[in-house]
Amino acid sequence: MLPLRDDIPSRTFPAATITIILLNVVVFFYELMLGSQLEYVLLDWAVVPLRYTDPDISRQFNIVEQARPFLSSMFLHGGWLHLIGNMWILWIFGDNVEDRLGHGRFIGLYLVSGFAAGLLHIFTNPHSGVPTIGASGAVAGVMGAYFRFFPHARVQTVIPPFFFGPFFVLPAVLFLGWWFLLQFFNGTMTLMAREGEFAGVAWWAHVGGFLVGMFLVLFARRKAPPRLRVQTGY
Repeated sequence: MLPLRDDIPSRTFPAATITIILLNVVVFFYELMLGSQLEYVLLDWAVVPLRYTDPDISRQFNIVEQARPFLSSMFLHGGWLHLIGNMWILWIFGDNVEDRLGHGRFIGLYLVSGFAAGLLHIFTNPHSGVPTIGASGAVAGVMGAYFRFFPHARVQTVIPPFFFGPFFVLPAVLFLGWWFLLQFFNGTMTLMAREGEFAGVAWWAHVGGFLVGMFLVLFARRKAPPRLRVQTGY
């Protein structure tokens, strides 16, 4: 199911959400300009589990070089659909989470969720030499925060490829809960599958990002909605 919109209006301008989206788009256009050099850039800027789990490989990098891919990989994407899908989900859910947390804490949530997603991907795929890129883990953290903040919101969805209907309106807790269970189920299948099966999607990165997003907002002070001023005429 593809979310189209929710019914929670944002009270503030989502500056951080828009900035993150623009950064991802700019970086993607930079990727397109690299041409044949992109493969070498990905090996350096993407999260490659073997780079951290193989002692012979990991000793070739210093601490900064090992930490950098956790940030840079969040802004790299493997194609137009990968980019648009992540940015669309971020746009649907990010403005409300940013509205609740504020700009700075929203950025912190996004980055910490993405970092944690990368760590869990390495832990669950220690022998993988495939570069892992994408904002999915960080976006999943935003979804986890939305799940906790707005469980009773209504999300209008459609089932691809039928983009013109029929449309379904679901409670956010149902839509996001189903999404999470799907990631968890597929992630579990990868642990039981032979190497190479289920390749191409970092399921556990999605799971990790979502759970970290839910956890972090426990410590975030929620902004109270503005009080309505009531004027009585009699």
